[in-house]
Amino acid sequence: MPTTIAVTGRAEERIDPELGAVALTVTSNGGDRDRVLHAVRVAHERLLAGIRDLDGAGSLESWSAGQLRVWSRRPFNSDGRQLPLVHQAAAQLEVVFRDLDALGAWVGPASSSEEITVDGVDWRLTDATRARVQETAQRAAVADAVRKARVYAEALGLSAPAPVELADHGMLSEQPMPKAHQAVAVRGFAMEAGGPPAPELAPATLVVEASVDARFTAG
Repeated sequence: MPTTIAVTGRAEERIDPELGAVALTVTSNGGDRDRVLHAVRVAHERLLAGIRDLDGAGSLESWSAGQLRVWSRRPFNSDGRQLPLVHQAAAQLEVVFRDLDALGAWVGPASSSEEITVDGVDWRLTDATRARVQETAQRAAVADAVRKARVYAEALGLSAPAPVELADHGMLSEQPMPKAHQAVAVRGFAMEAGGPPAPELAPATLVVEASVDARFTAG
């Protein structure tokens, strides 16, 4: 009777990021609603002018600007007494750079205004590169599963293992998908939000991971 061998194959590919997505928030608050709105609008327009210049120079992959949001609240002091109305306004933007040197040169001066906060930098790949690297990682994960099955079969004195089932990690029958895993994942690092602008950004290498589960039989 053939012996069933079940293994998990894993692989990873490392690649430098091609894009850097900067998330920014323009915000202000105070007791005078008109002044709050004016401060945000001025900072927002100044930021957009610089972004349009970068886009025209070919430094950007894309950019987007969210609508201006305005709200008010009445805070309480430590004695529980309600304080005067405080008005707040905010607008969020995302700027995706293809020129990473331009990103490093721009992000510090762009966030020098007290109304502008850099929420973080998300290092990315283009869709075409991501698909290519994922496929490479998936093929390598399958090869890893085959290698492991062959080692187990040889250790048991069995014939070369034959594949009977293959699936993304956690998706084989009688094996529920763990919520904490994905078949393919991309890991990288972003600049800490709210910290002082770094004089030089060093994009971290992205790691594209793939995992597959496989069953083999060997006689």
